[in-house]
Amino acid sequence: MSLEHDLLTWYDAHRRHMPWREDPTPYHVYLSEIMLQQTQVDTVRAYYLRFLKKFPTIVSLAEGSEEDVLKLWEGLGYYSRGRNLHKSALKIVESFAGEIPMGKAELLSLPGVGEYTSRAIRSIAFHQKEIAVDGNLIRVYSRLNEDGEENLETLKEHCESYFKKALDQEDPSHFNQALMDLGEMLCLPKAAPLCKDCPLKAYCQSAKDGTMLSYPSPKKAKEKKQEAWTLFLIETDQEIALNKRPDKGLLASLYEFPMKEGTLSEEEAKRYLQTQGIPATKLEAIGQSEHVFSHLVWELQGYRIILQEKPANSPWIWAKKNALKEAYPLPSAFRYFKKKIV
Repeated sequence: MSLEHDLLTWYDAHRRHMPWREDPTPYHVYLSEIMLQQTQVDTVRAYYLRFLKKFPTIVSLAEGSEEDVLKLWEGLGYYSRGRNLHKSALKIVESFAGEIPMGKAELLSLPGVGEYTSRAIRSIAFHQKEIAVDGNLIRVYSRLNEDGEENLETLKEHCESYFKKALDQEDPSHFNQALMDLGEMLCLPKAAPLCKDCPLKAYCQSAKDGTMLSYPSPKKAKEKKQEAWTLFLIETDQEIALNKRPDKGLLASLYEFPMKEGTLSEEEAKRYLQTQGIPATKLEAIGQSEHVFSHLVWELQGYRIILQEKPANSPWIWAKKNALKEAYPLPSAFRYFKKKIV
C-alpha cells in the first residue's frame, strides 16, 4: 500500500460531489477554479450553474459583455475575477482558437490565472503531473511532516516536492482533488482535525505526536483599514441615482449609490447634495451598514432623498428601478441599502 493508494481509495468512497466534477471539461474546470478563488464551494455552486446557463462555452462568454458577466457575478465578490474571466475568454478565442490552452506559459498568459490556478487546470482538466498547492494543501503537508518552515515560498516548494513524489501511478486529476477534499473535510484549519477518519493517519507525524494544531506555523494577521462613507438613495417615483465606479481599483466598473467620504451630519449631507444639484430639503436617515473586504472595512451611513422629478443637471446616472436587478451590477457591499429602495 502507499499514501497515493490509501488517499484515492478514501476519495472514491467519500469525495464531494460538485457540478464541475461531473463533467470536467477544460472550460468547466477553468470556470470553477476562477470562481473558487477566495470563495467557499457551497457559495460557488449556484453561481456556477447560473453562469453556465448564460455562457455554456468559452466562445459564448467572449461574445457576451463585461457588464453581463459582472451582473451574473453580483454578490460573489472579488469582481476582478469576473472582469479577468471575460478578458481571458476574448484572448482564448483570438489566440487559442476558442480552446482552453493546456501549456503552462499559455495558461499563465491569461488574465487572472496564476500559478495555483494554472496547476489546477493542468492536473484536473488535462491530467498532467502537477500539484496545485494552496493553503489547504500546505496545512495537510506541514502536519504530515511536522514542517515548521515559516517562509511561505519555501514551504510551498517542500509541499509540491513531497506530493509530486507521492503521485506515482494514479491519475493526477483525482489525486489533486482528493487532496483538496482531505484538506476541506478532515484536516481542518480552525478546529481539531478529524484524524480518526483520515486515510493518511499512518503517514502523519503530527498525528503520532499530537501536534496537529501547531502546524503550519501561524501567520500574523494584518489589521484592516477602516473607512467611513455616507451613502445616498436619491429617488424619484420610477428612477434612482447611481454612480459607475472607475474601471480600475476596488469594485472596478460596478455601480454604486452616490457616496461621500466621511460620516456626514444631516446638515453636512444637505450642503453636499446642493453642490451636486440636488434640492435636498428633507433627508431621511435609513441606517448604517458595515462591509468587510479582504483588506478594508467600510462603515456606511445612509440617507434617503425623495424627489418629485430628477434634476436637469446632476453628476449621476438615473436608472429605472425595475431595471436594477437585470442591468446594473451592484456589489453586495450595498445589499442593506438596496433593500431600502421604495
